Amino acid sequence: MTELLYNFNSYIKEFEAKVIESSNNEIILDQTAFYPGGGGQPCDIGKISSDEFNIDIVKVFSKDNVVIHSTESNILPPAGTMIKGAINWERRYKLMRTHTAAHILCGVIFRDYGASVTGGNMQPLSARMDFELSNITADFVQNVEILINKEVLASHNIQIGSLSRNEALKIPSLIRTKVNLIPASVTQIRTIDIVGLDLQADGGTHVNNTSEVGNIKVVGHESKGKINKRIRISLEQ
Repeated sequence: MTELLYNFNSYIKEFEAKVIESSNNEIILDQTAFYPGGGGQPCDIGKISSDEFNIDIVKVFSKDNVVIHSTESNILPPAGTMIKGAINWERRYKLMRTHTAAHILCGVIFRDYGASVTGGNMQPLSARMDFELSNITADFVQNVEILINKEVLASHNIQIGSLSRNEALKIPSLIRTKVNLIPASVTQIRTIDIVGLDLQADGGTHVNNTSEVGNIKVVGHESKGKINKRIRISLEQ
């Protein structure tokens, strides 16, 4: 099992680790700050280096509780090698801001319109979220843009937490994010709490305060079905 350094500190840019296994253009470390992707957030990219190696990490994914770092290099550090890892911080920080912006949007839509999120995806500084809404208009999304930016300016702190599965299932705001669909083998649920606005089960990386997100623009909306409407947002550089 890989120790996930990002789980309780999204601001780790560089770290040291030991190579556990390396083969077929893939490296497994005892610990990592590379996010392997999930919840709509893409994986991190970056570099792994030592005195003898300097390797670009082009993809990261998780399998059986192990984080696998993929590279195009055929020359890999052998097991036991101590390495330094460095994520592409500029890209990661944009994704942190974007992921938090998506949670702000979800929190506002749920609080003010009672609509749950049905799906979503993101890239650095842009995201789309789908909601259980039967109707959506230009006036609606214009008002949503005003509301979400009020929450940005409110400077809500963002806290990472953990709840037992039983505790999590008792919280309606977590049930709406389908905690009940998480495999029964998962006994602890990681949570992201935008204090005073939104609490969700989430495995991704976020900023510490909503003020870091910056101005959010609603750049599009569309119908994806009778009760499924999509809202697209973008962030400033």
